[in-house]
Amino acid sequence: MNTVLDQSRVRSTEAVATTTLFRLDASIRVDGSASREIADIVEQEWLSAHPGATIERRHIGVNVLPADAWALSVAASSTPPEARTLEQRAAAQLAATLLDELLAADAILLAVPLYNFGVSQHIKTWIDLIVSDPRAAEAYKSGQPLLAGKPVVLGTVRGGAYGPGTPREGWDHSTPYLKRILADGWGADLTVVEREFTLVGVNPALDAFTDLAAEMHAGALQSAREAGRALGVPALV
Repeated sequence: MNTVLDQSRVRSTEAVATTTLFRLDASIRVDGSASREIADIVEQEWLSAHPGATIERRHIGVNVLPADAWALSVAASSTPPEARTLEQRAAAQLAATLLDELLAADAILLAVPLYNFGVSQHIKTWIDLIVSDPRAAEAYKSGQPLLAGKPVVLGTVRGGAYGPGTPREGWDHSTPYLKRILADGWGADLTVVEREFTLVGVNPALDAFTDLAAEMHAGALQSAREAGRALGVPALV
């Protein structure tokens, strides 16, 4: 396992402030990413309300988390510290770092596309690692969720249409899962910004939905602006 932790952290060019936004991107694309477009708007609106604030970033779709880290972290949690292998120690440290990023943030922004009708391997590994940290188990036992009341915006996109009455209704197995983890499991104050039909203009079979896709796109961008304005603590003074 690669023991080097790629933080992919970027801070705003303004003076460092006490207010922090943690942003996670899970798209395998950088240029042309529809989920990134939504997240960029949320971030811009948030920064307008919080000048001088800090942004911590992690792009797990590009800087991929080690595939074996979860199993190693789980093993580490049941192994005395002095008996852990180097790989187990590194995995446990990675899990702790991922959780620290969430706990240290005042607000959280997640950009997560739907892949193959489900949650991507990248975001699943991220969640599994966080849950493997002993503090997650302690939070569950105490009844105090990890992100209790913390504002979180989830920006998610889908290539087709999955709403009520569509042929693919019920095929989105990502968004319900993420809502369950973030809101019900971790206790976040969750806002979801969604966009559908992102493959219109790419897949000729969807050309008949061009006008509807444009309407959905505009609506999603407006929702992103509203979510960014509402996200997090009051503006710094």
